[in-house]
Amino acid sequence: MNLKKLRRGLALALVAMGLGACAGPVAAQDYANSHLLTGTGDLAKMIAAEQVRVVDVRPREAYDAGHIPGAVHLGADDVIDPDSAVEGSLLMPEVLTQMLGWRGIDKETPVVFYDDKGGFHAARLFWLLEYFGHRQASVLNGGFPKWQAEGRSVSTLEPEVAAKAFSFTPMPRRLATADWLLDRRDDASVVVIDVRPEKLYQAGHIPWAKSIPWKLNLAQDGTMRPATELNLHFASRGVTPDKNVAVHCQNGKAAAHTYFTLRLLGYPRVRSYDRSWAEWGLADDLPKSVAAGKKG
Repeated sequence: MNLKKLRRGLALALVAMGLGACAGPVAAQDYANSHLLTGTGDLAKMIAAEQVRVVDVRPREAYDAGHIPGAVHLGADDVIDPDSAVEGSLLMPEVLTQMLGWRGIDKETPVVFYDDKGGFHAARLFWLLEYFGHRQASVLNGGFPKWQAEGRSVSTLEPEVAAKAFSFTPMPRRLATADWLLDRRDDASVVVIDVRPEKLYQAGHIPWAKSIPWKLNLAQDGTMRPATELNLHFASRGVTPDKNVAVHCQNGKAAAHTYFTLRLLGYPRVRSYDRSWAEWGLADDLPKSVAAGKKG
């Protein structure tokens, strides 16, 4: 079967599953969970109505140089434990919930995260809130570059916000661990995605993980690709909504981007192996594959 026929067959399959084009004038960008992706125009309206907490996850110096008006700062690296033996590991939940509370966020606060990396960093904070039991988080499509490119207002003022109490209610179904992955290595209903660049995957990876780099989630302008394209992209690699999907990268950041993408598409069972290859790659008792196909 040639590539054109394969794509047509997959597209038809997606339509039958309710993931492809629908009858009527439906935009290609329509996502099953469209509320998880906020457009710049919608965010401007939410800010004007004071209905949102906007969180800038860029480095502090970038925030200080100019940010979306009313945005508070929580850098992507601020949530990382510098003393952990596993690179990129998160701080303890009680510390993270305090950091969120100080920024005026509790379980009832609508939150929009943004960065300047196509959501690379914003997505990890999105995953963190979902894992912590928060249900009203989203990511700004196109982030700060799109906001600026549209000529929208920028501020250098840091807002004063009233602290709130953020309670930690862990959602285990959003988190994968090394043991969880190992126990399901022969489970056909589980698919593991390694979202790192291909060269890192070839250097060493979980033997049953598929290589699907996270950057393929994005259009050239740094916004999310249309739903129809993304559904076809994942389905063509054997990643479908009926699967239990676990994503990982090097240290939890990039994995969250694909976690977010699949959640946006409506995949019901997605979790992030947040400690990722930083943990797995150093563990002598966990199996590994290298470019030559040898297992460790």
